[in-house]
Order: sequence, then C-alpha cells, then structure tokens
Amino acid sequence: MKKIATFLYYWLPPVLLMSLIFFLSTRQNVKIVDEFTINFIFFKTMHMLEYGLLFFLFFRAFSFSFKKKYRAKTLLLVAIVCAIGYGATDELHQLFVPTRQGTVRDLIIDTIGILICFRYTKINLTRLTKLRLLP
Repeated sequence: MKKIATFLYYWLPPVLLMSLIFFLSTRQNVKIVDEFTINFIFFKTMHMLEYGLLFFLFFRAFSFSFKKKYRAKTLLLVAIVCAIGYGATDELHQLFVPTRQGTVRDLIIDTIGILICFRYTKINLTRLTKLRLLP
C-alpha cells in the first residue's frame, strides 16, 4: 500500500496539471483583446508558469521512477521533451476547439517557461533534493 501511495505522490501531480491544462484548453470564447495588453501578458505569463511547473513535476516523477537507472541530466532532458510534447499536443487540440486557435507562438512561450524552470532546477538540484522536493 505504501508503494502505491508513494507512486501517486509523485505521478498524480503531473497528471492533474495535464488534466487542468486540457480543461482550460477546451474553454471557448477566451478573448485576448490585443497583443501586449495586460490581459495578453497575463495569459502568456500563465502559459510559461504552467508549463514550467509541468516540466518540474515530470522531472520529479521521473526522478522517483528512474533515478537508480538514469542520471539526472538524462531525466531532465526527458522531462523537457515530455513537457514540450504535451504543449505541442495542447496547441494541436486547440485547433479543434471552436473560437480557439493553436499557435506556434504559444508553443514557443510554453517552451520558454520550460527552459527557465529547467535552468533553475539544474542549478539547484542539490538544494531541491535537500528540501525533499525531489526524491
């Protein structure tokens, strides 16, 4: 039972965040009036934050599952690929939602958030482990 609880502790957060992102992507009539308004900047900043967090949660889950098998550097790269891949599928999904549009620009913004979080995580790997944010 403890193994299942530990597994869920590491894998449930990224699954829940992916579910939230999917749900938010299905909302119709999300209006951003003009580029570079406060509304636009807020939504794009949220894109960066949610995908940066998704990267970190992926890395945390992969570290739990594969730490003994692979080095942290490899797991960081796998987490980057998974987070960017999910961002790409999210933009593709938005192409089929009325009033929404999937854009390469949004994927680039998502990727910037992922890379910022990657850099922070890589620099602070030891500290994050000591704080028990990573296994």
